[in-house]
Amino acid sequence: MAVSMREVDAVFQGVGQKDGLEIWRIEKLQAVPVPKESHGRFFTGDSYVILKTTALKNGSFRHDIHYWLGKDTSQDEAGTAAIKTVELDAALGGRAVQYREVQGNETERFLSYFKPCIIPEEGGIASGFRHTEINEREHVTRLFVCRGKHTVHVKEVPFARSSLNHDDIFILDTKSKIFQFNGSNSSIQERAKALEVVQYLKDANHEGKCDVGSVEDGKLMADADAGEFWGLFGGFAPLPRKTFSDLNGKDSAFSSNLNKGQTVPVDCDVLTRELLDSTKCYLLDCGSEIYVWMGRETPLEERKRAGSAAEELLREGNRPKSHIVRLMEGFETVIFRSKFSKWPKKADAVVSDESRGKVAALLKRQGFNVKGLAKAAPVKEEPQPQIDCTGNLQVWRVNGTEKTFLSFSEQCKFYSGDCYIFQYSYPGEEGEECLIGTWFGKKSVQDEKTTAISVASKMVESLKFQAVMVRLYEGKEPAEFFSIFQNLVIFKGGVSTGYKKFVSENGIEDDTYSENGVALFRVQGSGPENMQAIQVDTAATSLNSSYCYVLHDGETLFTWIGNLSSSMDQELAERQLDVIKPNLQSRMLKEGSEYDQFWKLLGVKSEYPSQKIAKDQESDPHLFSCTFSKGVLKVREIFNFTQDDLMTEDVFILDCHSCVFVWVGQRVDTKMRAQALSVGEKFLELDILMENSSQETPVYVITEGSEPQFFTRFFTWDSAKSAMHGNSFERRLSIVKDGVKPKLDKPKRRPTTSSSHTGRSSVPDKSQRSRSMSFSPDRVRVRGRSPAFNALAANFENPNARNLSTPPPAIRKPSPKSPSSDPTKQPQRAASIAAISASFERPRPTLIPKSIKASPDVNKPQVEASKPKPEANGKDSTPAKDSPTVTPTIQEDVEGQPENEEGLPVYPYERLRTSSINPVTDIDVTKRETYLSAAEFRERFGMAKEAFAKLPKWKQNSIVNPYKHSVTSLKL
Repeated sequence: MAVSMREVDAVFQGVGQKDGLEIWRIEKLQAVPVPKESHGRFFTGDSYVILKTTALKNGSFRHDIHYWLGKDTSQDEAGTAAIKTVELDAALGGRAVQYREVQGNETERFLSYFKPCIIPEEGGIASGFRHTEINEREHVTRLFVCRGKHTVHVKEVPFARSSLNHDDIFILDTKSKIFQFNGSNSSIQERAKALEVVQYLKDANHEGKCDVGSVEDGKLMADADAGEFWGLFGGFAPLPRKTFSDLNGKDSAFSSNLNKGQTVPVDCDVLTRELLDSTKCYLLDCGSEIYVWMGRETPLEERKRAGSAAEELLREGNRPKSHIVRLMEGFETVIFRSKFSKWPKKADAVVSDESRGKVAALLKRQGFNVKGLAKAAPVKEEPQPQIDCTGNLQVWRVNGTEKTFLSFSEQCKFYSGDCYIFQYSYPGEEGEECLIGTWFGKKSVQDEKTTAISVASKMVESLKFQAVMVRLYEGKEPAEFFSIFQNLVIFKGGVSTGYKKFVSENGIEDDTYSENGVALFRVQGSGPENMQAIQVDTAATSLNSSYCYVLHDGETLFTWIGNLSSSMDQELAERQLDVIKPNLQSRMLKEGSEYDQFWKLLGVKSEYPSQKIAKDQESDPHLFSCTFSKGVLKVREIFNFTQDDLMTEDVFILDCHSCVFVWVGQRVDTKMRAQALSVGEKFLELDILMENSSQETPVYVITEGSEPQFFTRFFTWDSAKSAMHGNSFERRLSIVKDGVKPKLDKPKRRPTTSSSHTGRSSVPDKSQRSRSMSFSPDRVRVRGRSPAFNALAANFENPNARNLSTPPPAIRKPSPKSPSSDPTKQPQRAASIAAISASFERPRPTLIPKSIKASPDVNKPQVEASKPKPEANGKDSTPAKDSPTVTPTIQEDVEGQPENEEGLPVYPYERLRTSSINPVTDIDVTKRETYLSAAEFRERFGMAKEAFAKLPKWKQNSIVNPYKHSVTSLKL
């Protein structure tokens, strides 16, 4: 329903267009803006309207409106504040949630805007108060009571011994010293939060210069602070067991009643969404809260009357501490929706934009500036991996109750019927960090999932819980997973003992992949070091115009290019051919120009989709504190959270929809720590935010002190805080009392380089992403363009004729060096490569990594410190005294095989060719040239250059993909 601008205060025009707070005070029954420097300062005799605008990831804004009533405010001012709140909501297009706040009983959401607390001052506009600076007044000793484990409610009480009790925390603010008295029944978390109030008083009332004393309930005159504290009360005396009047007392329970605009009861046994009419307003009385639901088609005056009816209901019942929450249809809160037995899935309320447009049009006709009233543009951002990709990777496949280590050539080939365990160690802010994860294929069996979780949990425990654990399901992998594996192929079927045949959704029997059979792969990814080939049902319905596909049947190989696929997609498909069918020449088919043989392999030609497969998008994060006992999970949301909200004694859940993080404090008991993963899974099952969360959403378990960058990015993070000793109260006290600020003695966490593209033809800057850039001989595997290939690419590529689907050679920057690197020792072959590269006037970094040697018993990794090895000869060296965090590594020992200067096995050129009758196995097929001896490498490299120079000019220009023309594929 259209809103008349005569009913909306002009002071509200154009508000709510940027993230932050806007506050108005009621003065002479008018809303007057409060300057930003006075935000958080409230007077007991006034009423205020507060607007909190939050910019969401989807580009829109969320609005929360609060009207705060001081204990001495007049009835007229309180009524005006309630009415102005409705008008403000109308000016915002009717999309805000409105809350009634009463002094001393504010909601946690409201208090979170003004951390650590609000302490209302005496006076008000009606009493003619005068603004005076605090340092100009004579200091008055005041006593405050504090309650709250996560958000602090502060109330001033009489300065008398009778105000004290054993259950709460009290702060005594004197002229020269601030005391905190901790009741014997208060928790450590409450004491730590109260210290934030002490810091606030110290800064606000004493310019940060005063002593701070901590007094424990029960300690007598033996303690200096205790003696001084009790002296101010006339000496020590036992406290009464009866507590002071309850600050957060609850009203007696009321049954849920649903009423129309004029409080006419609605008869119903069960609350359902169908009971709510868009042309009416309703009241839902739940005792401690009264919800006012306003239909989208109701006029503004009726919404105001509904709010007044709720206020009257509280006055009649003498319920001053109950909250009133007003909601517009389509913008109901999770708590309100949970009161109903049936509530349809929440859809985006398109009507709200229409209403907002009507308000903007009406304001414009009246001459107001309406710039910014339209909805903000959506934020389009691709998820970027927040992890260093130069680390060591080890992978095991679960076979029944055992695990089998996978060799380098097999560790990026997964089967949908199997479960896998991986361990990834990588350079971090404070040494080596470790991620241990499980991956469950769509057709894997429960017994092997249980085994995988058990084994992974023991691996984390063996590292003293300093590793991050993650549980992943096929199809729900995060960006970090794909960046770690870089080039992943997922086959149908399974090779473990627990795999059984299944029938797919299309009714096709799900057999294990065979190289000689018919198979269809969908290629996806964001770049050469983040690409996947997923085997799908061999049917036309599996195709999608937004992707590229690889189809093979024995000796027949097709590459299908969707019309909506990008040049990068086509490049990735070309690269995946080297993994799926490296010895066959593929025939490229554009969508719409397929051969009959292509459709024959797929069974029958039929329709298929064209939209990209939707992925779970990261939403605005929510932080919850949680307790888990006897299978029952209780959570409590923490609004506007910071790092300081993470208490070392508790477990917290950070939910960002695309994944869930379970953060475990260092002082959490062993039993609760062991149940951390179960806590995350139970959280997904409950679907607290009613977002239809999938049970297969990734769940991370993170221990305090081992937080990875993909977790800390949601905070303004200080690693020194999580490294402090003691409980939450002792940590905070050392900062407040002694002025000790946590400082980082170690280098700050290295930021992950994000992908940047210049047009369609550029590739991500992989200065910190390619494992091939690592010096360390302890790397389990490396991948990416080799230096030899970079030199070849520089000469084979004609920049004027290059196809846009081919990325230019990456300009390498020095990558982060591993702690085990020895930059002073350069291989002899590296110098040769540098000389060759320089001769072609296109210098490239000359970094060829060494390999890792393997032990005979690969199923039982030997745990050893990561350390430099002067020789790649398989002999153990003495660990350094200051070696980084110990992580398990796999050592392989291949005897009788000659090696080059880099420790790689050397093979004859004829065996390295793609057309060899006796090809070498178990090598990186994308870098065959690195397995040549130094002499043969120089010889073949020169032959390749000469052969290229002899080609006709048109032929040189036609070579647009140098990746397919390395020295091992020119067939000289």
